[in-house]
Amino acid sequence: MSTTHDELAGVVDLFGALTNTQLADALGELAFKKGQDVDEDALHVEIKSAIDAYALVEYKPADALGEPADESADEPGSETPTDDPETLITVGPTAFPTLPANAEDLPHILDYERRTVDRDRLADQVSQRLTAEATAAVASEDTDRAAELLDVAYDVEMWASVETEEVRSKLAAVLPQD
Repeated sequence: MSTTHDELAGVVDLFGALTNTQLADALGELAFKKGQDVDEDALHVEIKSAIDAYALVEYKPADALGEPADESADEPGSETPTDDPETLITVGPTAFPTLPANAEDLPHILDYERRTVDRDRLADQVSQRLTAEATAAVASEDTDRAAELLDVAYDVEMWASVETEEVRSKLAAVLPQD
């Protein structure tokens, strides 16, 4: 089953946030409803691609005791989205959530709780990830990734109360000037 990043975000948006496994199961359910075979590896590649593009973002909520979750457990941008039950996937700054066909039935089919995401905490985590990835792109002089991240930086500012001017300046410095 092939879905766009916006469709993946639409599925996640139905629930507020999902674990990696729950999102893969939801996509598998949609494929089943369409009579398509499910390729688990391909689903995880699609999820990873959406995370790389900031259409989906990983989110670590505070634990049940109200203390910050351990944010060092999984580094953003790892090879595959984490399957840590404490890490959730939610809609990111570059997404325009769109429901794929038959997705509106997923909350009735799947018994997943609707989760609320702390927007300030999420914005902070996305800002930290953006800064780390921008630093890596600049250090490796990866102009393609720097250009992508520059666009993301503008999206992040519109999406949350996050100032990205410093990140944008670093990224712009490695890009060819017109």
